[in-house]
Amino acid sequence: MKFGLRLRGGLLATLIMFGAPVFAPVGAVLVSSSALAQTVQSISVEGNRRVEVETIRSYFKPGPGGRLDQAAIDDGLKALIETGLFQDVKINRGAGGQIVVSVVENPVIGRIAFEGNKKIKDEQLTAEVQSKARGTFSRAMVQSDTLRIAEIYRRSGRYDVTVTPEIIEQPNNRVDLIFTVNEGAKTSVKSIEFIGNTAFSSYRLRDVIKTHESNLLSFLSSGDVYDPDRVEADRDLIRRFYLKNGFADVQVVAALTEYDPEKKGFNVTFKIEEGQQYRVGTVDFRTSIQNFDPSTLRSFSRVNVGSLYNVESVEKSVEDMQIEASRRGYAFAVVRPGGDRNFDAHTVSVVFNIDEGPRTYIERINIRGNTRTRDYVIRREFDLSEGDAYNRALVDRAERRLKNLDYFKSVKITTEPGSSSDRVVLLVDLEEKSTGDFSVSGGYSTTDGALAEVSVSERNLLGRGLFAKASVTYGQYARGYSLSFVEPYLLDYRVALGLDLYQRTQLSNSYISYGTKTLGFSPRLGFALREDLSLQLRYSIYQQEITLPSYLANCNNVVGSPAYNPSPAFINATTGVDPILTGNLGCYGDGEASLPVRKELANGKTLTSALGYTLTYNTLDNNKNPTDGLLIDFRQDFAGVGGDVSYLKTVADAKYYQSLVSDLVGLVHLQGGILNKVGSTDLRMLDHFQMGPNLVRGFAPNGIGPRDLNPFGTQDALGGTKYWGASLELQMPFWFLPKEVGLKGAVYADAGGLFDYQGPTTWSVTNEMTTTRNSTCTPSTVNPASTGTCTGLVYDNGNVVRSSVGVGLIWASPFGPLRFDYAVPLTKGKNDRTQEFRFGGGTSF
Repeated sequence: MKFGLRLRGGLLATLIMFGAPVFAPVGAVLVSSSALAQTVQSISVEGNRRVEVETIRSYFKPGPGGRLDQAAIDDGLKALIETGLFQDVKINRGAGGQIVVSVVENPVIGRIAFEGNKKIKDEQLTAEVQSKARGTFSRAMVQSDTLRIAEIYRRSGRYDVTVTPEIIEQPNNRVDLIFTVNEGAKTSVKSIEFIGNTAFSSYRLRDVIKTHESNLLSFLSSGDVYDPDRVEADRDLIRRFYLKNGFADVQVVAALTEYDPEKKGFNVTFKIEEGQQYRVGTVDFRTSIQNFDPSTLRSFSRVNVGSLYNVESVEKSVEDMQIEASRRGYAFAVVRPGGDRNFDAHTVSVVFNIDEGPRTYIERINIRGNTRTRDYVIRREFDLSEGDAYNRALVDRAERRLKNLDYFKSVKITTEPGSSSDRVVLLVDLEEKSTGDFSVSGGYSTTDGALAEVSVSERNLLGRGLFAKASVTYGQYARGYSLSFVEPYLLDYRVALGLDLYQRTQLSNSYISYGTKTLGFSPRLGFALREDLSLQLRYSIYQQEITLPSYLANCNNVVGSPAYNPSPAFINATTGVDPILTGNLGCYGDGEASLPVRKELANGKTLTSALGYTLTYNTLDNNKNPTDGLLIDFRQDFAGVGGDVSYLKTVADAKYYQSLVSDLVGLVHLQGGILNKVGSTDLRMLDHFQMGPNLVRGFAPNGIGPRDLNPFGTQDALGGTKYWGASLELQMPFWFLPKEVGLKGAVYADAGGLFDYQGPTTWSVTNEMTTTRNSTCTPSTVNPASTGTCTGLVYDNGNVVRSSVGVGLIWASPFGPLRFDYAVPLTKGKNDRTQEFRFGGGTSF
């Protein structure tokens, strides 16, 4: 439906502006010179129903002497038309030269409805259109709303959308406005090409940008939907990527988009001029500030001579130096980087100039757009406040922190002049987004079997910046629940307080004969020492107990007892016949759990109270899919602050990623741990390290290290107090597959060891004696049913180096990260258990 608006008086205004002869506008009567003597009160109004007479008269502004001339009448006519309140406005001459304004009012909108819209909800469209229920109907506004709705659909990738407005007239000059939407099919990106890239392959650059090509799994994400704003942002991402890798002259000349009607999608082409790759030649520091030694800021520079020229390192160095200068009392110091290129040597000489900036103070910080998030949650991300010296580095840091909160769709901090020349006002413009999540997660692995989890979380609880999460897990071998709460600013300090309450049940499976039940509570404090260094302090208290199937702990040497099921040692002691030779193994006929397991079962519930900390150093370029950087975790836990257990456990884990040639990524992984006995309390088997494919791939869970050698028992893994591991891995993409599939391969070599079991090997117990081939059991009296001492647990405690080589398939799937590994052990212990194929993964949907 097309609309035409009858605008009266526009031609007259145009002719007056250009000094042309004046003619009456269409539909209006030229006011004679006698009317020019009229005043505003002489104007009569006809046809108005809702708009007051005085309101209409107010649009006619008299000239000198209170008289209305022709220009004032024409201006009033134009002003009335522009209000949008009237379909038609006419000015006529009445009796005696009186001015008569005849109006036809626009109808009132009774209701606004949307039909045919499935992808975008009514509430969102209602918020976007200018026409409102109980507001004035305007055809020009309806036409604008029609274009706005179409634009919203185009932004969501539906370029075939058509929007048709329909007007239904109702009594009493009211209308209903209905927008009928034909959404059309999603318009996706069919191909992404790069022109001019020689240093990096198109495959690698597709990993940098946010736009993706359409594929079979695109229905699970929106990255393949064509969005011109996102394509423009991708240009900057490509440029930043090149600048990080030494290409100081790079230009992303254009991002060309072309609609292909045959494919019904867009082809996107990025044109790149790479230029030379530069390294850092020299790093110098200069200043114009008196009594300030610029070389003292050298330790804050992240730019090193000989390294690739990295713009991000320069920017971070500038920020750190400027903040440090401010801390030293130079609040207005400004650090400006400079660089001289040596085109022949392909080097850049970096100079950091520290100068006195303008003395400008922050007058106010105005926050706009936060309808839910409290002001103080936003203000606490600033290291400055009203009245402080204006420091651009601190403002940029605050903007980055606000973006990292993940509470907002967009964050932009700008400045405007204050009340005087040395004052500025900070404007913080925000657009909030949903921060609540409900997820149903599922997964399967060769270790844990099938697993499902339902969780509800909120990252910005009550708009106060609090985090809360509740989850329930149910699986083949693992079940439980957890409750978590985090206050990121404890007592208004940049210290995060976390509280965790959890209950976990691990069932017995093919890798362990016993199950465990754990109920625990853990408060923790987190400190960001630097952007790449963090510290966590924690306290853990948990109760743990072992569960066993009855047939694995059913030895009973009490003759006549309903549960009488003697051990081989009891049979031998009472009958003199070797049960092994006769095959009469008694309670060992159906297996028996290892001595440390049964001892732990007899001890019942055990309480562990421990203090610990974790120091983390992280310089990874991407936490989910790293290609460069270092991640180091160092953890220590001291148990013995009350409770039944005491030990000191130390663990270190380091991963180093390095991008190699042709999109290859190298990974070096080193890990190690040691468990020390503290005081006179013996170490439990449950506190030992248990290792398998998490240390050396190709081995089963709990498949490495000391093991019970009782040939008639379950031969449980006992664990060790020391372990070490080293791994080399090379990850490579499959260039023949689309980048969006998310598949890459890996080849690796692992080596490691787990040794030095220090758990229980003896046990004084009533009604139980183990087989003589596995231990020495001495009855305390003639009656074998009384308490005896079973000693001499026979187990494998050799320090053997385990090693393997293998290949892996890594899939960043829409169902979550999945990994398949096939590894072949090269060296192993005599009693180790292998598992060449391993699979694991999960999802949220």
